[in-house]
Amino acid sequence: MMMLQPAMLDGQGKKALERMRGRLVFCIFMMATLYMLLCGRLMDLGVSSVYHEQDTAATSNSLDATASLIQRADIVDRNGVLLASNLTTQSLYANPRVMIDKEDAIKKLSRTFPDLSPAFLRERFSARKNFVWLKRNLTPKEEMAVNNLGIPGLDFQAEQRRIYPQGDLFAHVLGYVGMDGHGLSGMEKTYDDQMLSDNKPVALTLDVRVQNSLKAELEQTIRKFRAIGASALVMDVNNGQILGLISLPDFNPNRFTKGDANGMFNRALSGVYEMGSTMKTINMAMALDSGRVHMGDSYDATNPIKIGRYQINDFHAQKRVLSVPEVFMYSSNIGSAKMALDVGAEAQQKFFKKAGLLKPIAIELPEKPHPLYPKQWTKTSAMTISFGHGIAVSPLHLISVISGLVNGGMMHQPTIIKHDEPLDSTRLVKARTSDSIRRLLRLVVTNGSGKNANVAGYLVGGKTGTAEKLGDGHYSKDARLSSFIGVFPINKPRYAVLVMVDEPKGLAESGGYATGGIVAAPAAGRIITQIAPMLGVEPVDENAPGVREAIRIDYEVKERKLASAQ
Repeated sequence: MMMLQPAMLDGQGKKALERMRGRLVFCIFMMATLYMLLCGRLMDLGVSSVYHEQDTAATSNSLDATASLIQRADIVDRNGVLLASNLTTQSLYANPRVMIDKEDAIKKLSRTFPDLSPAFLRERFSARKNFVWLKRNLTPKEEMAVNNLGIPGLDFQAEQRRIYPQGDLFAHVLGYVGMDGHGLSGMEKTYDDQMLSDNKPVALTLDVRVQNSLKAELEQTIRKFRAIGASALVMDVNNGQILGLISLPDFNPNRFTKGDANGMFNRALSGVYEMGSTMKTINMAMALDSGRVHMGDSYDATNPIKIGRYQINDFHAQKRVLSVPEVFMYSSNIGSAKMALDVGAEAQQKFFKKAGLLKPIAIELPEKPHPLYPKQWTKTSAMTISFGHGIAVSPLHLISVISGLVNGGMMHQPTIIKHDEPLDSTRLVKARTSDSIRRLLRLVVTNGSGKNANVAGYLVGGKTGTAEKLGDGHYSKDARLSSFIGVFPINKPRYAVLVMVDEPKGLAESGGYATGGIVAAPAAGRIITQIAPMLGVEPVDENAPGVREAIRIDYEVKERKLASAQ
């Protein structure tokens, strides 16, 4: 077959061949261009994917936690009232790559959400990302407002939000959950793993009704005496269960980011304080249980005790010999100090250690402050510790020990969780010692500084305390802690109530005083009046023979004995 050579083509054949070559070159060019466009698009998609992965990586933990948070268990009070649960909400995000008019979007969004500043939105929208968070946990009204804006590039992500229906009522117990779905404080932190893995509600020992009573009374007391804060606890003395725990000021766990350090601080657990004369109850129990001090003994409180350039005085000075019950009733520092010396500093330290006052207290909350006490427990230390100076403990320490002193002598581990079985308990004092302490506590309320806590029919026993606060290396007469620890009914104790008020100011009607008997005891009395019926404690006839015998102390014998001793 004969092939045509270019030389053999005529003029028109050459032109046709040139056109074919041109078309072929154009096709090759177009194919190359299309190939390059496809490669560029693939690279763009790859880069976009990287950007998206980088951005979503920062939120993946949040989204993963959201999935876990769906299973986070509810928290309820002892009667099944809801304290913490989950709520499905929508969170707003943007895809800056598909937004058409970013400035218009900034204007509309900042007008809809004043907390989203134009500078913040501009920074968000300038990111080379497909995903940026704008606002988490919108309300239904806010979600509707965003939809009505009609801005391309905005969308929603369903999330779970931890909510606290009781607001700030249980703030210091429950704590709060962060944006990643994990507990950051309180019970939410302690039981974080359990509540994420087990959807069974966590039941507390606390009671919403008791909690409301505590808060209302503390708020009233703070306002009246212009205090900087207060705390209160209610404990079942027979099993260590806590029915109420309040610390003021507090915070709203639904908006925990707006809380300040003062509100976040848990005075009932996180702080340790010199609790003043309430600690005389522990010193008295130690002395009586040792067998070296008896109810029929007496101590000379005529003159102050001098220690170097300092001296120990009595606030309610009687300036005479006092029986052991009178030492407690008149809250004699002198008598308590001499009592501690009779027992000995070593024995006192050993008893305080046995009572758990020298170590952090066990409780199902993160706050476990360490008590403060002298490294060298000298005779001087023993004397000052006998009336509550020189040792600092938390209010939870104090109410736990007092509960163990009045219930027959068994100290229970405090708890805020309802358990199927009782927690550990240890014998603190003999039953006979416990009986004496109950009688002495009743004596303070009927004849001593605790009269303002007396509630007809409920046989309240208790002890007041007033302590100057230590600051800048010295005690301040203008800053004090006023407290009252009460137990009811004292013949058959069921509940202990502790009220502590931080830096109350004296009133004209109180003669300028702001002591525990003036500030804390009345609040405790009102609390007992409210919660006793809630807790099924029925009033009793205080003059019934059996009741009278259970709380009686024979003064006449001791007064005659004292007269002969003088």
